Amino acid sequence: MNDVIRQFRDFFVSLKLTVVLLVLGMILVFGATLDQTNLGVWGIQTKWFRSFFVLQEIRGVPVPVFPGGYFIGGLLLLNLLAAHIYRFKFAWKKAGIVLTHVGLIMLLIGELLTGILQDDFSMRLVQGEPKNYSESYRGNELAIIDTTNPDFDDVVVIPEGLLAKGGVVQHPKLPFRVSIKEFHPNSNLRARAPSTAPMGASEPPTPATQGVGLNAVMTPLRMTYKQDERNLPAAYIELLTAEGTLGTWLVTADTRMPEQIVEHNGHTYSVALRFTRNYKPYTLTLQKFSHDVYAGTDIPKNFSSQIRLTTPDGRDDREVLIYMNNPLRYAGLTFYQASFEPGNDKVTVLQVVRNPGWLLPYLACSLIAIGLVAQFCIHLAGFFGKRRRIAAAAAAA
Repeated sequence: MNDVIRQFRDFFVSLKLTVVLLVLGMILVFGATLDQTNLGVWGIQTKWFRSFFVLQEIRGVPVPVFPGGYFIGGLLLLNLLAAHIYRFKFAWKKAGIVLTHVGLIMLLIGELLTGILQDDFSMRLVQGEPKNYSESYRGNELAIIDTTNPDFDDVVVIPEGLLAKGGVVQHPKLPFRVSIKEFHPNSNLRARAPSTAPMGASEPPTPATQGVGLNAVMTPLRMTYKQDERNLPAAYIELLTAEGTLGTWLVTADTRMPEQIVEHNGHTYSVALRFTRNYKPYTLTLQKFSHDVYAGTDIPKNFSSQIRLTTPDGRDDREVLIYMNNPLRYAGLTFYQASFEPGNDKVTVLQVVRNPGWLLPYLACSLIAIGLVAQFCIHLAGFFGKRRRIAAAAAAA
């Protein structure tokens, strides 16, 4: 039993394990770099770095082909901690090494917290129009909005996860149940060919009995992970009341779809599948967008947004300039200048990031740098001290 425990301990404190994990990490980065042309940044992070194993479809079955970032990083973290606990004994001569290893541990923990806690949203601002919410890049929700009262909207949202599970959803604020008949995480929407189309051009039947789904054809697609592409989920939902059905509706995140209205018991409801919204207790208004390009080309040189930030209580009412490498940090969020719409200088797109562990990488890199410099100075001082002792011994002889 003791031999097994000793072998288990020696495995985790082994320098060979450290070297193997570092080599695996380099291979992981190399493979992810090659695969980035196929998946884009978001897909690479999910597939290669924020997973325990890299999965590859073989005959339609996901098969683990390589250890992922969480697996390699987790083992490396255990290896560093075990080595410090078992092998290292603090001495001033090793202070730089200790600081460097603490920095590496913080770097690994920081990446783990980023992968778990970070949220990324997009905020499209039109000049002069205030906005108090951002939208997810990948998350979606079914929004059912009671617009009966002219003073406010009563909104009920159903997350994408519940839609994917199917079944029936009941919310106390809704006078009907939502039955999810079909859900597809990505789709293509096109207009249905008219009934007068020639023979051979007949369209497939639609499950929809109400709304725009009667005149549209929805085709399921494979999910995309490329940075410049967005999934457009779609679903067929049936609205059920105690008296019967209000029909089956096609809802999709495709912004070309017009608003769909449901009337029931004197109330008016808007039903839409949209990107998940994150509302804020303040508003941002685009005052001016500037877009500079290199002379004679269409290559962006600089783009910036003059933003007005206001709060309902009036405590904040100021203008800020957001441009490349100069984000706005406010209320735990960071607003980056991310993109723009070509040919439209009255629209800007901001990336909104919530990352509670954003300071850890800076602290970790600072500790690593300080540790390396300190260890170099300690060795340098030891070298000169040794030379002085040798010189003194030679002079005494």
